[in-house]
Parts: sequence; structure tokens; C-alpha cells
Amino acid sequence: MSGHSKWAQIKRQKGVNDTRRGQLFTKVGREITVAAREGGGDPDANFRLRLAMQKAREVNMPQDNIQRAINRGTGADKEGGSLEELMYEGYGPGGVAMMVQVLTDNRNRAAADVRNVFTRGGGNLGEGGSVGWMFEQKGLITLELEGSSAEEAEMAAIDAGADDIQESDGVLEVYTDKAELDAVRRALDGQKLKISSAELVMVPKTSVDLEEKSAVAVARLIDRLEELDDVQRVFANAEISDEIMASIAG
Repeated sequence: MSGHSKWAQIKRQKGVNDTRRGQLFTKVGREITVAAREGGGDPDANFRLRLAMQKAREVNMPQDNIQRAINRGTGADKEGGSLEELMYEGYGPGGVAMMVQVLTDNRNRAAADVRNVFTRGGGNLGEGGSVGWMFEQKGLITLELEGSSAEEAEMAAIDAGADDIQESDGVLEVYTDKAELDAVRRALDGQKLKISSAELVMVPKTSVDLEEKSAVAVARLIDRLEELDDVQRVFANAEISDEIMASIAG
């Protein structure tokens, strides 16, 4: 399991504090808007929109907010048409490859903000394609075991068509081919397993092992990037030991 995957899991367990909830609603709303703009406002016919709406429900986003975001994407509001979807690439401390997914209405601002955070965090922003070849897009379904048998959940995931499965601290991460994400999610949902998230992610093909100093610096850099309004998600090929991750979490 990659270090960033563990870091994301720790942050989920800590929950979302009130001071950042509004920012989180903004990020999720933008994803809904772009999904609706590209594939229409019917979640049954638009897989990306269905995933975005599921994410909105996970963070308790009000239904009115969700509908407004859909309306912006389908043309009821001009704001939705101004959003651009970008992916920035770079290197963090310890030579960690990083990909930063952005949804923004101002490309110049987003680039300047991301570059500034990289520089201040001991990394550097690269050219397009500089690290993208180190990642592949996969589906990721996260299951909360909550006392359920990990072995039985793993067998259910394998039967549903999972490519890879990783378990840690009561959480099962199920990786799928990107085209099979919805089918696997539906199959697992039919088994009454608790699905906490289902999303498309960038999975590193190889990982970089980090010692504690670099691991702390990478975790801080990821946090600071994700605090930017325009940044949706950050992916990294860091590999961090359980002991170091526990120290960072503390």
C-alpha cells in the first residue's frame, strides 16, 4: 500500500473539521459540475456524476448544493462552463513522483499556487508527462470491515472482479480496472459490505521508500497542496512504513 494511501486513510479516520467543510463542499461541487457538463445530469447514465454524487453524500453535502452543482454543469449557470480540468506533475522530497489533479476557473492562478507550494515544500513542478508514465488510472473501492471477516470480504472482491486487494487497520482497499469500477462496486454493494468510497485514482507502477524526514516532508506537501481551493486530489508514489506513518499521524 502506498504511503499516500495510508495518509489518506488516516485523514478519513480523523474526519473533516468544520473550518474545512466549506472548502470540501466546493471541491466536490466542482467535480459534480464538470461531470454533469461532460456527461449530462442523469447519474444513471453518467458514471462520473454518479461517483461524484456519492462522494458528496459521504461528506454530508446538502442536496440543494448537489443540485445547484448539477445545474451549473448542464448549462443552467454559466459558471460551470469556465472550469478547466488539469493535471500537474512534479517531484516532492526524496524524489517522490507526484500528480496533482486540478479543477479551476483560472489556469494561471492554479499553476502559480501549485508551483509555489511545491517550491516551499522542497519539491519542484515538472513538465507535462514528466512523471505521468509512472502511474496508471485504476478504480479504488474502500470497504470498512467493522468486525466483518477480511478473508470473506477479499473473496467477495475477487469474485466481483478485483485486480488487487490490500488490507490495513480494518479497511480493505479494492483496486479494479477503471472500466470495471462501477460493476465491482455494485457487486460488493449487493454483498451488503460497507463501501465508504468508490473513485478513480492514479496508482503508481513503482514506489519510492522514504525515511522519516522525507516522509514527514511529503505528507506536509500533500496536505498543503490539498488545501488549495483549485486542487481536487494529489497522488504520490511514496512508500512509507507503518512505524513512520504512525509517527506522522501522531
